[in-house]
Amino acid sequence: MADTYHIGLNKGDVPKIMLLPGDPARAEYISKFFDNPRKLAQNREFTTFVGSYKGVPIGVTSTGIGGPSAAIAVEELIQVGADTFIRVGTAGSLQPHVKLNDLVVVSGAVREDGTSRQYVPISFPAVADIDVMDALRLSARDKGYQYHIGLAHVKDAFYIEEPADIPIGVDLEKKWEFWKKAGVLATSMESASIFVVAQIRGCKAGTVLVAVGETAEGEPFSDIDTTPGTNNAITCALEAAVRLHEAGDEGVLK
Repeated sequence: MADTYHIGLNKGDVPKIMLLPGDPARAEYISKFFDNPRKLAQNREFTTFVGSYKGVPIGVTSTGIGGPSAAIAVEELIQVGADTFIRVGTAGSLQPHVKLNDLVVVSGAVREDGTSRQYVPISFPAVADIDVMDALRLSARDKGYQYHIGLAHVKDAFYIEEPADIPIGVDLEKKWEFWKKAGVLATSMESASIFVVAQIRGCKAGTVLVAVGETAEGEPFSDIDTTPGTNNAITCALEAAVRLHEAGDEGVLK
């Protein structure tokens, strides 16, 4: 039996830096960017590959959809040796200037999820580690990607962006307008849990999202698998991993 109940991994199986997409198929796709990728485990929504990128040991584990399974993945990956996490995901834009295929480097998360509240009170902030965030920023900049840095809204229910037919729809509509007016850049489902778990476990976490839907304009989501920004987000995360590896414990990014 493996050391971990859900992800099916043992101590020492993974490198320190792990990428976290949601979709198991996306984990396999990301592994194709690795040198010598190797599949380690697959159980439920959790699929793990390891390899290297530009000589840096790297791994990827899918987390499934939402905060509960993302928190499980981070908890168990920490148990087997990981200490730095980069969420590579998708989001709906909440601002007109955040366009399809733009990247969002998340500085902090609006905690409208349920999972992070099981760990700490709502007054506790869910923020990205500054080194991981800066590594993502520098990588996006050097690659010439269109990117934004700021807050992401995090929720548990996916189908609440058009709340007219939901019992609390009136309240939801007011909330969406509030987040937009407050300058929140995008909405997704995992970063709050990942940030909080990493913080309280003494680890590092950051997030890079690609905008696949313009929620602010009421536009439908694009086909994620054909969205050019997906490759940009993956490359941005991998380049950030190299920066973090090279910086080491000194935390000096280049």
